[in-house]
Amino acid sequence: MQAVVTAVGKDNTGIVAGIANCLAAHEANILDLSQTIMGTTFTMSMLVEISADEAFNDLHQALKDAGSKLGVTVHVQREELFDSMARV
Repeated sequence: MQAVVTAVGKDNTGIVAGIANCLAAHEANILDLSQTIMGTTFTMSMLVEISADEAFNDLHQALKDAGSKLGVTVHVQREELFDSMARV
């Protein structure tokens, strides 16, 4: 299963590493990553592969917790939901 992970917040050292470490701890694979800094605002979008559907909720909560510690807001959506919303 694939999911789209976004993170937005004030730019700070370690955001990419913190999110990537959280993904690795949950055996999620980063398939694609885009990041940019707009002024002092950090934005990142990732496409990740999750090993099992039942892992989604655990990963979602872990990423939100990691984001909170890193000072960014993290959103996670299943790719099929993201794709269907983009078509509207």
